[in-house]
Amino acid sequence: MTEPLEKRLEKAMAELQAAQEAVARTERELRSASFAALSSDRAVRATAGPQGELTGIDFLENKYRDMSPQELAASVLEAASAARLKMNRHVMKAMAPFAEPSSEVPELKGFELDWERIFGPEVLRGDDDDPARGGRAAPAWRDALGEEGGD
Repeated sequence: MTEPLEKRLEKAMAELQAAQEAVARTERELRSASFAALSSDRAVRATAGPQGELTGIDFLENKYRDMSPQELAASVLEAASAARLKMNRHVMKAMAPFAEPSSEVPELKGFELDWERIFGPEVLRGDDDDPARGGRAAPAWRDALGEEGGD
């Protein structure tokens, strides 16, 4: 026997209210989130804010003094990109539950988010692709600079 419509509507409204409260909590948490990442040469630490914006750059242990301008720029870009990727993955993980179907109300099917379109394809790759974690033999920026670090 199926549940009366009134009872199903009551459940749906309760789930909607709980979802709205959870979204509000998640939004508050995301507004204050930030992630930092190191370049693979450990010369630069970059921090990305809640919208993926660059909020900080630290040059570590004066390593920048021995780097060419191209090497330093590449280290900054690598660290900034890694920090932004961490933030994007955090947003994706935090928002994923809101896209899932309802266990209580089968009519609420959830919705599909195209994370790749929103953040780019890197967000869907595993953490083992992260050069700072040793996923690649050499950072991608080295390919652009050449073996000696020149153009």
